[in-house]
Amino acid sequence: MYPPNTKSSTGTTSAAPRTIAVAITGVGLVGSEFVSQLLSVSQPNPFRVVSLSSSKHTLFSPDGLDISKDSWKDRLASAPHRNPEDLANDLASLVRPGQDVVFVDNTSNENVAGLYPTLLASGVNVITPNKKAFSGESALYNRILQASLDSGAKFLNESTVGAGLPIISTLKDLVVTGDKIKKIEGVFSGTMSYIFNNFSTSQPTGPSFSSVVKLAREKGYTEPHPADDLTGSDVSRKLTILTRYIPSLRPALPLPNGFLSVPTTSLIPSALSPLTTPEKLSSAEAAEEFVSRLEEFDGEFETMRGEALKEGKVLRYVGVVDVEKGEVKADLQRYPLTHPFATSLGGSDNIVLFHTERYSPRPLIIQGAGAGAAVTAMGVLSDLFKLV
Repeated sequence: MYPPNTKSSTGTTSAAPRTIAVAITGVGLVGSEFVSQLLSVSQPNPFRVVSLSSSKHTLFSPDGLDISKDSWKDRLASAPHRNPEDLANDLASLVRPGQDVVFVDNTSNENVAGLYPTLLASGVNVITPNKKAFSGESALYNRILQASLDSGAKFLNESTVGAGLPIISTLKDLVVTGDKIKKIEGVFSGTMSYIFNNFSTSQPTGPSFSSVVKLAREKGYTEPHPADDLTGSDVSRKLTILTRYIPSLRPALPLPNGFLSVPTTSLIPSALSPLTTPEKLSSAEAAEEFVSRLEEFDGEFETMRGEALKEGKVLRYVGVVDVEKGEVKADLQRYPLTHPFATSLGGSDNIVLFHTERYSPRPLIIQGAGAGAAVTAMGVLSDLFKLV
């Protein structure tokens, strides 16, 4: 903790610097990396960790936890369980002049996301890579907006779209400075990027679709059940989030059901749909069967690849927000071999093109790693520094 006051170089006493009390929930891959990065912030560190919580354990101290990179996991593992609602009340009690409080949600839990309006209404800021609240039903999103406006507490969610890439902040800057957004198009899924960068190239032949999906899974680029990625829902969630930051689109595209309102092309063969029900998505056996049976449909994907190449194009799974047409969609599209989506992408990169009144005819392009614990945690930490 900071001392009650500090002395300047002239010997005079000044008020203590503002501190930020940080409560962190979710300590999986991203959460653990975030804690590590936060504890590495150089001194003086304005952040004081007051809570660490998982689904089963919670550490809480209003005066700040005495933790280190080597100790926090063992301490958390022996801590008692605490309801998220009770923690929200405790955090609200810490809000006071000179001390901001921020709730960092590193989970993908829908119930935790549902607490955002309550936290914001009490003056607690919210930072998260959790897409659920910002891509779900408009009723929850509107409650988040209203709570933030009423209390002045902020919600920051840069990492919900491009991990550490400055996609949301760039869109906010374009909008607030008066630029006119014409269209946003991009490869928003690291998984889909890897799959089609390897499956559809300028070469007349290439690996089968199922083999590329299988390799992507082995490399850890897909969810445990690849159908989670192949539905395209991750892309439609990100499109929903971006759409809601464009004021001119809200009346035309209210998206009442969030990402479910976005036209989305699924790459799952209909015959394999029984293996992709909510129950099956959590089944390791169903995932194995899905991957093994996917090769039955390689011919269909081979045909699509061949037809695209005849036109001098490649296949890319993209998300498009066309403001001028009032359309948003996630779809498998064909792009010329000279297009940035064909020439610039590698590995599991994301790439986003902003076509605006100012950035025309050449769009503003943002490209880089759009997935991974290190860059996602960096995006979360970057949002945290915006409160300083």
